[in-house]
Amino acid sequence: MTEDEGLPPAKGPLIYRQSIWTRLTHWVWAICLFFLLLSGLQIFNAHPTLYIGKQSGFEFDNSVLSIGAVNTPDGPRGQTTVFGQTFDTTGVLGMSGPAANPSFVGFPGAVTIPSFRDLATGRVVHFFFGWIFVAALFIWFLASFINGHLRRDILPKGRDFTGLPRDALDHARLRLHHGRTYSPLQKLSYFAVFFVLFPLIILTGLTMSPGMDAAWPWLLDIFGGRQTARTIHFVVMVLLVLFFVVHIIMVLLAGPLNELRSMITGWYRTSPGTPSEQGDKP
Repeated sequence: MTEDEGLPPAKGPLIYRQSIWTRLTHWVWAICLFFLLLSGLQIFNAHPTLYIGKQSGFEFDNSVLSIGAVNTPDGPRGQTTVFGQTFDTTGVLGMSGPAANPSFVGFPGAVTIPSFRDLATGRVVHFFFGWIFVAALFIWFLASFINGHLRRDILPKGRDFTGLPRDALDHARLRLHHGRTYSPLQKLSYFAVFFVLFPLIILTGLTMSPGMDAAWPWLLDIFGGRQTARTIHFVVMVLLVLFFVVHIIMVLLAGPLNELRSMITGWYRTSPGTPSEQGDKP
């Protein structure tokens, strides 16, 4: 029997990794994005078709996504068309619910707020949480700039790009490292979310508002019209959902208790061998 046999695995130091501002805005975003997604699908159901261009209608052939129901010899079926390719999505998209009393909507009521058709309430919920989301993002940017979180953990540096292939390989092999700062893959992912996806979804949302178009007409020029902005808005939403799914998977793989503690108390258990600093817990 060796000297170390039977001993518990070594632990790295417990460091204070997340500030109160990062933790608060993280949970505010989680709540906001939940309500924004489900209320956004309610709004989408009012016209479940996306277009590229400044105009839309029956005389135009510029749709890139269409969800609806069609009559067939076997009865009504849900149908989704993406870039001209049509798929039967009965029970999920276009037509859902019990066979005796189906619901003919783009997305089923189980994933919309409200669960029944109510565009007005969906818009109220969407705009309410949209402005909270924007306010939280502004607070996060200001606090992260002041406390150095933005420079230290989000903005990628040269060594992050050179270390990206190795870090991606480590993630693929599930060799996850718990360091004092984010890994290259984390930095680039968060940078893409904060500096590309979040600004895009906010600006395209504003572009769909006639009031904002009157105040900032250049938004229509940037995004090629309200219909294109709506399509970009939808695509970014899908990308954020995919990011959320991957984020949850990585939290589970990296150790959910440690990750949750980091986002609740700010303290994070690092890997063995991580240098200690003053103020860290053993």
